[in-house]
Amino acid sequence: MRALWTRQAALDATHGKAQGPDWVAAGVSIDTRTLQPGDLFIALKDVRDGHDFVADALAKGAAAALVARVPTGVAADAPLIIVNDVLEGLEALGIAARARTDARIIAVTGSAGKTSTKEMLRQVLLEQGRTHAAEASYNNHWGVPLTLARMPADTEFAIIEIGMNAPGEIAPLSKMTRPHVAMITTVAAAHLEAFENIQGIAHEKASIFEGLEPDGVALFNADIETAIILDDKAKAYASQRVGFGALPGAKLHADDIQLGEKTSVVRGQFRGQSFSFRVGAPGRHFAMNALAVYGAACLVGADAEVAACDIGTWSAPAGRGLRETVVLDAVEGWTFELFDDAFNANPASMGAALWVLTAVSPEDGKGRIRQGRRIAVLGDMLELGKTEEALHAGMAGHPAMELIDRVDCVGHRMRALYDALPDEKRGRCVATAEELAADAHHLVDAGDVVLVKGSKGSKVSLVVDALRKQGERRKSAADKGRA
Repeated sequence: MRALWTRQAALDATHGKAQGPDWVAAGVSIDTRTLQPGDLFIALKDVRDGHDFVADALAKGAAAALVARVPTGVAADAPLIIVNDVLEGLEALGIAARARTDARIIAVTGSAGKTSTKEMLRQVLLEQGRTHAAEASYNNHWGVPLTLARMPADTEFAIIEIGMNAPGEIAPLSKMTRPHVAMITTVAAAHLEAFENIQGIAHEKASIFEGLEPDGVALFNADIETAIILDDKAKAYASQRVGFGALPGAKLHADDIQLGEKTSVVRGQFRGQSFSFRVGAPGRHFAMNALAVYGAACLVGADAEVAACDIGTWSAPAGRGLRETVVLDAVEGWTFELFDDAFNANPASMGAALWVLTAVSPEDGKGRIRQGRRIAVLGDMLELGKTEEALHAGMAGHPAMELIDRVDCVGHRMRALYDALPDEKRGRCVATAEELAADAHHLVDAGDVVLVKGSKGSKVSLVVDALRKQGERRKSAADKGRA
């Protein structure tokens, strides 16, 4: 078993009190459902108190548990490290793990594209060295220290995603991470419940630069209106400032971005060298994220040509723009195209997704209707504050809407968009995703191109699942007919 934490190393980091025999941990877990034998279990308190699951964790083979008290039902000689506060103990592990590695570290934040960019970076850097990155969207006050605590000492590259819901959250996490490159993908109207305006969001995002190492680089989107705020903040904390974008003045410059139905091609200049790469997903936002990935990889010492090649091997994951073909009738060749972008949404990412939808042409002459359509199934955008009604309604004026045939709306916030749409574009407007999912067989036909987009809380992923099952349902019916 490869040791990630020994008992002594964990004690040195947390200054806790040890109980029970010596141990070595191969991993760190906060959830008994995914815990692996040999993990150090962290008894965090959230919706449930992790202390209630320590006995279960040890029974499943946990090497030890980090706790603030000896839980009920746990043996007196159980392997425990007792600290005053479990979250502070986890933070101490993260800080110690960061201190013991020579890895080149990239921190990623932004109003959209954080997780996709992190995953693209992971794929690119994995080919060039031992790479560590956050799981899923572990980017908050416990996700960042957990990601750091899981980082092996011999890591060569690390990518840490940092998010926020309110002012003052990013800087402490960046200071814990101590990145060599701090990246801001974009700044957009998101989490407006906690900020007065987009300028406030920009200031908070820019605080990621406060944690930069002395030789650190600030890498930020130079094409957005708030770029000057990001650049001003970078002047105080970064040894280098690198703006990326397609507008004049960007140091990491995209001379040409060619958008296709399935891929995009980016050509540009960086540090006096030309580059060209293909992005394995459609959409300008993915092309811009890939531009930042290329720059970050170069800045941490990766081979530029290899990085450019490997960007093309990445594709959008489920819930974040994944494109798939759903087969309705294999004999007739009846299919429809589905874009699963149901994990997150704000006005900027919603607009980007609509452009992706319009880039794909429907197919006529198939199915019942015989005319392919572009269909958008849009769920509520959450955490937009007092301007949420106007921001939802404003999507009706997005230029991409002209090329979209029908819009189905989910949630009471999306009612504002539905009311603002012209009659010929209105599909259904329902209160819950369950209602639309139950009627999925009426939503699409062969030849259609369908986008499903919304904040995770809108649960439009249920509609995605129901649409996928249309292919399975029709296949099952056909198999029964042949029986």
